[in-house]
Amino acid sequence: MLRKCFLIHYLIVVSIVANAQNVLNEDQGGAHKRHINQERKPISYPYLREADVMWSKVIWRAIDLRQKFNLPLFYPSQRHTNYKSLFDVIVDGISDGTITAYDPINDHFSNPMTASEALDKLKKISVEKFIHFETGEEYEDSIVEEISSADLRRYELKEEWYIDKQRSSMGVRIIGICPQIVKKDEYGNEIGRERLFWIYFPQARHVFASQSVFMRKNDGQRLTYDDIFWKRMFHSYITKESNVYDRAIHEYKTGIAIQLESEKIKNGLRNFESDLWSY
Repeated sequence: MLRKCFLIHYLIVVSIVANAQNVLNEDQGGAHKRHINQERKPISYPYLREADVMWSKVIWRAIDLRQKFNLPLFYPSQRHTNYKSLFDVIVDGISDGTITAYDPINDHFSNPMTASEALDKLKKISVEKFIHFETGEEYEDSIVEEISSADLRRYELKEEWYIDKQRSSMGVRIIGICPQIVKKDEYGNEIGRERLFWIYFPQARHVFASQSVFMRKNDGQRLTYDDIFWKRMFHSYITKESNVYDRAIHEYKTGIAIQLESEKIKNGLRNFESDLWSY
């Protein structure tokens, strides 16, 4: 009898401890403890020798953040406890020195910027006229606005497609990523896009691999930004391919012909690999 009472008492204590643990987990914002991917490392690229690359082509493409499929790269526009937008991840990486920004004048990654120079590009300074409340005189003053992820419109990717004869397959490596914002005139009208800076993608992968992405259909799915790019879970369109004139598509095509040329290049990449083999 005494042994049964002891066993019942032991089970009650274990139950109380378990319930207390559940309460602690719920206080953290969920039914269970979530392990953020801070220790995640990027997936290693397959080994590639220069001698095994029998063909390669450099491609530039744009990721339009207004497309629904690309919203995981855009949101949250405000910083969240567990999630940050890709732009905020990049800015934080530049601030703490884990990511190096490069001058957007070209995409050769030849002109590195200091952290202060890159962060200064996130400030928009405009001069506006005001009327003094007491004297009624007109005066000018500068207004500084901080660029946030909500101001972004698209990302530009630079990537290299290649044929690896050792593995008999086509592969792709993302070389760089460049955030772009909308450029406006003094009246607030959109007049184009402006590149902020280029990021060397292989260097930033370890930062992207440590940040979770919000997945619309499954809160329990823990993908990182590195996973998004590795699995190519984004919609994009080609804006340029390597050519002797170094011209983008919009520089030699206009109107609907730009889209048709982009599709032509995409189909050419897709068909190139299959055309190498005979069945």
